[in-house]
Amino acid sequence: MIWHLIAAIFAGLGSAGIAMLLRKISGKRLPRWIIPAFAGLGILGYQIYQEYSWFEHKQQLLPSEAQVISSEQRSMVWRPWTFLFPITNAFTVVDDSIASESDNSDVVSFQLYHFERAYPDRVSIHPSLLNCTTRELVPLDQENGRAQVEDMRLLDEDAPLYQHHCSGQ
Repeated sequence: MIWHLIAAIFAGLGSAGIAMLLRKISGKRLPRWIIPAFAGLGILGYQIYQEYSWFEHKQQLLPSEAQVISSEQRSMVWRPWTFLFPITNAFTVVDDSIASESDNSDVVSFQLYHFERAYPDRVSIHPSLLNCTTRELVPLDQENGRAQVEDMRLLDEDAPLYQHHCSGQ
């Protein structure tokens, strides 16, 4: 967080410097308010860049075995540009290095990781079982590993998680 603050300050200072240079080149015909306006636009521009590059940055930090299964994009009223270009604020990853098949080759055990953009970023881990024959996804209790059958759900055949683990069966 401190690095983002420092980067935003330098973006503002750099933009203000460009405005000062433009004002000098124009023989001081440009108004003085252009300097703080450019500084504000520089800070806003950096913030927008940082928000839109969060998803790609987090993807680069993942191990090569991890695959993004889904992502969530959202528009916000206080960020009107997101109605044209929604921001990715959460995504779900399955890590193939942890996935394992049980004695029954139709059942796959794995962990889903759900990343959510916030301060600080939130990560939740969801151990799960997937029955490739019936397309049933059963979450496991993190403490004792027992199946939580009451939270079981049926996946569609075109669901990315089902396609990722069961496409060869």
